[in-house]
Amino acid sequence: MIIDGKKFAKSLRSKIKFEIIKIKKNKKPIPSLTVVLVGSYTPSAIYVKNKELSAKEVGINSSVLRFESSISELKLISVIKKLNQNPKVHGILVQLPLPKHINSNTIIETIDPLKDVDGFHAMNVGNLSIGKDSLVPCTPLGCYLLLKSIKKKLVGMNALIIGRSNLNGKPMTQLLLKEDCTVTIAHSKSKDLKNLCKKADIVIAAVGRAQLVKGSWIKKGAIVIDVGINRIDFNGKSKIVGDVDFESTKKKAYAITPVPGGVGPMTIACLLNNTLKAYKNINS
Repeated sequence: MIIDGKKFAKSLRSKIKFEIIKIKKNKKPIPSLTVVLVGSYTPSAIYVKNKELSAKEVGINSSVLRFESSISELKLISVIKKLNQNPKVHGILVQLPLPKHINSNTIIETIDPLKDVDGFHAMNVGNLSIGKDSLVPCTPLGCYLLLKSIKKKLVGMNALIIGRSNLNGKPMTQLLLKEDCTVTIAHSKSKDLKNLCKKADIVIAAVGRAQLVKGSWIKKGAIVIDVGINRIDFNGKSKIVGDVDFESTKKKAYAITPVPGGVGPMTIACLLNNTLKAYKNINS
C-alpha cells in the first residue's frame, strides 16, 4: 500500500476548513497565524509562501512579518513579545533557520507556549514527554497521523526511529510511546542498523541520507514512513528521493510513504491543525 500523503493532507485541510466555517457562522473571532521570516533564504521564503496560501485556503487569517537578516536578537524578541500579547494572534511561527547572530533557542523560548504552533517550546516538549496534551511539532505529527490512518492500534508494535533530532526523532518517540509501542532510536553512531530494521514492525527514517534503508532490511509486512528529502543525480538529472530505497522496499512493506508526496504535504496541514488547536486552547 502506498500511503498518499497528499490525499490525507487534503482531507485534514477540509476538516479544518469546515470547523472554521462553523466559527464564522457563530460570529466568533477567526483563528489567526503570524509567521516571522528573517532574511531572504529562498527555501524559507517558498515554504512561508506555501504556508500563507494554505492558511487562506482553509479560512485562517494569515500574515507574514518580514525582516532583514541584520535585525538584532533583541529587536526580534521584542517583536515576538508583542505578538504574545496580541489577543488577535493565536499562532506564532518563527521560520528557521535564523541568521547566525541570533540564538534560535532563545527566540523559540520567547514564544508563548500556547501560541507555539511549531511545538518547539520547552513547555510543549516537556508536556509531550510526560504524556500531557501539547502542541506537537508538525512533521512527527504528520507521520503519526499517517501511521494511524493505516493501523489504528499500535499497541506492542516494535518501532524503529532512524534519526534523533529534536524536530522529528525525539517527539516521534514520545508519540509512539504514548501508543504503547516498543521504541528504538537509531542514529549515526548506531551499530548494525540493518538488523535493527529487520526486527521492526514500524520504521520511520529521518536521518538525511539518500536511500540508506534497503528493501532487504525491511521485515515483511512492516509499515515504513520516509521523512527524508534528498536531491541526487539520476541519469544526468536531479531527482528527489527519501532516506528509504522506495522501489526495493515497497515489495516487502505492508505500507510505505513515497517521496515526494508522503510526509511532506502533511507538514503544512498539521501546522494549520496546530493553529486551530491553539485557537481553541486560548479561547477555552
